Amino acid sequence: MRRSVIASTLFTAALAGLAGCASQSGQDAGSDQAPAVERRGSFTDAPVEQQAPLLPSAYFVGDGTTFVGWHCTPRQDVVTATQGDSLRLWTTHGAEQLPQAVVDQGERYQQGELSAHVVGDRAVIKSGRGRLQCEATARRDSLRRTDKPGVMFYARGNEPGWHLSLANDVPRIDMSLDYGEREASLPYRVTTLDNEAGRVILQSGRADAPFELRIESGACFDDMAGTPWPAQVTLTVNGQQLQGCGQGIAP
Repeated sequence: MRRSVIASTLFTAALAGLAGCASQSGQDAGSDQAPAVERRGSFTDAPVEQQAPLLPSAYFVGDGTTFVGWHCTPRQDVVTATQGDSLRLWTTHGAEQLPQAVVDQGERYQQGELSAHVVGDRAVIKSGRGRLQCEATARRDSLRRTDKPGVMFYARGNEPGWHLSLANDVPRIDMSLDYGEREASLPYRVTTLDNEAGRVILQSGRADAPFELRIESGACFDDMAGTPWPAQVTLTVNGQQLQGCGQGIAP
């Protein structure tokens, strides 16, 4: 599990300029020399006209309603979600979707050498690399558009608490950092979008308010509550990294 790291000067005067009065490793995204932004500032930007990008399907659970976190032996954590007659499975290496197969007891899903046999709170996952004996340890309801109106992707982390959301219509990110002490609403641009690998990198659309957001499909667990998520998230501001978990929001 990854832990969030943040300095008290997360947003510098670069973001203060937006206020007009008185957010499983990224790159340096700003100057550490500028003074800190006044707390509880709210920063906005002019409307963005472009459309929001289509994110990798591995971030979404479709018609699935529940994420299940599994602790497996040999040591590995896995996240699953049932989608009709298939199973979405996330490991530390990425995501796979397995169609349902016939079995006498429980539920079995298989795609090539990869299979998952689930019976209640226990599962056996097999692949060409070996066999995992797993036990369900946590469950979380999948977020829907009714929970997060207008949001395409949502992420959160701890120490200190932060969260962010990507709008579903335009390339805009809303960030709340340092337990809500700093907030920002900014345009972004896509620098990497790899659907097959489930990897997306976004950077600020404002040169005077830099940040970088990296999203990768893979099993992620909230480092305080232990709840399961399908994406690993790293937000970098002023060279400081905030690490957490996220998911795509289905309509």
